[in-house]
Amino acid sequence: MAKPKKIKITQTGSPIRRDKSQRATLVGLGLNKMHRTVEVEATPEVLGQVKKVHHLVSVEDA
Repeated sequence: MAKPKKIKITQTGSPIRRDKSQRATLVGLGLNKMHRTVEVEATPEVLGQVKKVHHLVSVEDA
């Protein structure tokens, strides 16, 4: 069985003056401060969250 693919997500934009759901999505991804990076598995749920806040984060392969 193959290992799940991992991605690195870095917060590049501020959640100030953003919708509450976008702020909650950042917290759900483990991001709550600028330039913080997390490494997560690339599941459909996580990719959907990234798509929702794509303008506030940068994504790269881990």
